[in-house]
Amino acid sequence: MFLNWLKRRRRKRILAQTFPDAWNAILEANVLHEQQLSDELRARLRRLIQVFVAEKNWEGCNGFEITDETKVTIAAQACLLVVGLQNVYFDHVLSILVYPNSYVAQTVETTRGGVVVEGGNARLGEAWWRGPVILSWSDVLSGGRRESSGSNLVFHEFAHQLDMMNGRTVDGTPPLKTREQLRRWVEVMEPEYRRLVEDCRRGHHRLIDCYGATNVAEFFAVLTEVFFERPQSLNMHHRQVYDVLSDYFRLDPASWTKLKHE
Repeated sequence: MFLNWLKRRRRKRILAQTFPDAWNAILEANVLHEQQLSDELRARLRRLIQVFVAEKNWEGCNGFEITDETKVTIAAQACLLVVGLQNVYFDHVLSILVYPNSYVAQTVETTRGGVVVEGGNARLGEAWWRGPVILSWSDVLSGGRRESSGSNLVFHEFAHQLDMMNGRTVDGTPPLKTREQLRRWVEVMEPEYRRLVEDCRRGHHRLIDCYGATNVAEFFAVLTEVFFERPQSLNMHHRQVYDVLSDYFRLDPASWTKLKHE
């Protein structure tokens, strides 16, 4: 109780501060998704960004220098995932490690051990249970500026972190509020995942990237990218999946300004 009181008190002080004009300029330049939000969601996103930037431990790797641009650009994309949810601040994410580009990791873990690793030896990002999220800055920028053809590294890695909020096991299902939500999730997602695996096995590549066929954890992460990057297409071609994700995220991005690359 006391720790929760301290956290609330600290966040109240953080949110009493004015959102810096320089941060608004960073959002305008680096996070194009933000421009599609309603005034209410934009205000809510800024509050989440303030808390996220203040509470995380930020570290640059391989000579990369952490700046306000780094923090705000990453925080905005991560917090966009939870802007429709109540009181989700990624409290279990302790640190953000940022490399200038792709990097070579020295260890390999499996999802059963509470870590999700992207790629082979050269990686773009990783998401660890109660540990860091590791990101390539060049890919953070390309995703925020919508230069990466519908993919987004920050969305992907923080989708894994949402998945981990149930515990160390990464099972492709984030915390759901009701049994009915869970029933509907399983009813829709399980056959959709099997369909993707079969399509990819046959070489039929469509809207959902075949990386999502790797396992159910990657399926959820890839779907999260599509939900925020190409919502109209997902709504058109995978309506039930879109509806399930919309119910979870409490957002309807298909109703936002149409994306240019769709």
